Amino acid sequence: MATAVETLDKLERRITISLAAADVQAEVEKRLKVRARTVKAPGFRPGKVPMKMVAAQYGYQVETEVLNDKVGRAFNDAATENNLRVAGFPKIEPKDGSDAASGTLTFDATFEIYPEVKIGDLGATEVEKTVVNVSDAEIDKTIDILRKQRVHYHVKGEHSAHGDGGADLSAQDGDRVTLDFSGKIDGVEFQGGQATDYAFVLGEGRMLPEFENATRGLKVGEQKVFPLPFPEDYHGKDVAGKTAEFTITLKKLEWAHLPEVNAEFAKSLGIEDGDMEKMRADIKDNLEREVGNRAKSKTKDSVMDALIKVAELQLPKSLVEQDIQRLIEMTRQDMAQRGMKVNQDMPFPPELFTAQAERRVRLGLILAEVVRANELQAKPEQVRAQVEEFAQSYEDPKQVLKYYYSDRRRLAEVETLVLEENVVNYVLSKAKVTDKTVEFDELMGNNRG
Repeated sequence: MATAVETLDKLERRITISLAAADVQAEVEKRLKVRARTVKAPGFRPGKVPMKMVAAQYGYQVETEVLNDKVGRAFNDAATENNLRVAGFPKIEPKDGSDAASGTLTFDATFEIYPEVKIGDLGATEVEKTVVNVSDAEIDKTIDILRKQRVHYHVKGEHSAHGDGGADLSAQDGDRVTLDFSGKIDGVEFQGGQATDYAFVLGEGRMLPEFENATRGLKVGEQKVFPLPFPEDYHGKDVAGKTAEFTITLKKLEWAHLPEVNAEFAKSLGIEDGDMEKMRADIKDNLEREVGNRAKSKTKDSVMDALIKVAELQLPKSLVEQDIQRLIEMTRQDMAQRGMKVNQDMPFPPELFTAQAERRVRLGLILAEVVRANELQAKPEQVRAQVEEFAQSYEDPKQVLKYYYSDRRRLAEVETLVLEENVVNYVLSKAKVTDKTVEFDELMGNNRG
């Protein structure tokens, strides 16, 4: 049986659990008899091993299992009887002074409960709603990017179906150059400082600025010697902060031919009849979908920040600690997926993840309360609509639907997204909302073009 609940702190509680030693022993003997039916030992047939030997070999393990089962069941019963919402897992230890000889086994279960979450006045909360417009300029930029993705090269000065690249036979930005190079520091070649038939597109920033400047203007067959100071923070530690002398020889020079924006180009983008207006409309739809998702994400961040400010609650330490461990494991998996060798025993300082874990736990508790109090649970039709929206950007939407609806975990992820959107829409309907216009390139991370 369980005694009364003791309050140790704002969220911390303790329950004392008492078990009759005779009941525990009876269950241990019962389980040992079951196990004895299949136990094998030298000199005995299966099922004929003496109980003393079975008890000597498996007694401790079985007793531990029985105690875990009985204490766990007693704790769950006590939590239910006292209407306790247990956060995390209880810490169960033998109670000081407990004596099995008295016929009773006693344990202390220390644990935390979920906090009361108070949501303040949402009407006084300020939220920024991100707004972005997709204009013809953004469509034109996207078309330029799509053209660059389909670029091909011709040798400069040689006639082809697309021309000869012009009269200037020197290396310029946008040209693909192929060269040999050799670098020396204090007259000695260093590792990684030599290459043959090395190709790169000039002006894309793939090489250090001094290297590109030296290449720019060269003609095929020409050679140049120049100093190259490596930055102090250069990734190659052996050469960082040092100055090398490089010799480069241009061996091949090619100019970039971009496809014309015409019906054939439109067909290459999946517009079967090559209609240019359909192509632009399709690009605009895709951009608006991507922009809409990113704008929603920024608006959601603003809503979540507002909820954190307006909510009052205590954080259960156990939930934060669990989330820290979850984040550490996610970090290990991410590093492994990137090809990094990760030892499972490699220590990760918990403090690196504490702030993130606290925010995640805090938001989880706040969202749960907002959903509960305002009946914002994800409805099946909302989940279906979200999956169908995902499917729009794929060639075979039916396969996308099957992908999600064939796996309950995947569908649960969509339900979480819908639930969060319900909360965002609810807060936007109550709060003081200010539209914040963001430039297209800023929203997209300035990584276009």
